[in-house]
Amino acid sequence: MGSHGNLEEKVVESTRIYEGRVVSLRRDSLLLPSGKSYDREVVEHRGAVAAVPLLNDNAVVLVQQYRHAAGEVLLEIPAGTLNLDETPEDCMRRELVEEIGYHPGRLEKLLTLYLAPGYSSELIHIYLATDLIETGASPDEDEFIEVVKLDLSEVLKMIFELKIRDAKTICGILTYYLRKRNH
Repeated sequence: MGSHGNLEEKVVESTRIYEGRVVSLRRDSLLLPSGKSYDREVVEHRGAVAAVPLLNDNAVVLVQQYRHAAGEVLLEIPAGTLNLDETPEDCMRRELVEEIGYHPGRLEKLLTLYLAPGYSSELIHIYLATDLIETGASPDEDEFIEVVKLDLSEVLKMIFELKIRDAKTICGILTYYLRKRNH
């Protein structure tokens, strides 16, 4: 990877279109490297966390919930949006207790990724959560979640059979599996 100077777009003007609870939308007028002007819409998101929670080397705790934007029930690793002035690690500990009822004794960063950089600023921090201590779940009032415990091999099979379609879940599970296999 060389210099990126000839790929960058310069913001000429930025207009806030919508300010929401979870996301905001802005329109940026840009000057492209070619010298032409172009408008891009950007969904601003303050970031999120997710974790692959392991009960042991092969048992993973997942959540099943209806996702309105997708219009279906999805099977996912636990995740949540960062609060203002909250570290990703603190947010992950909070979300694991709220969603699956476990406090992680240990959190290890697996990866950090942009979910949809073509239109969104959302950056998600994905962890491996181990040494889980059961606390009892306390989901937010707008969350209706079913906790599902599955063997890692079953989760991998569901990914390859296209039954798990959530990007953060696929990335987190496969990254954990590849690290485990290579150590």
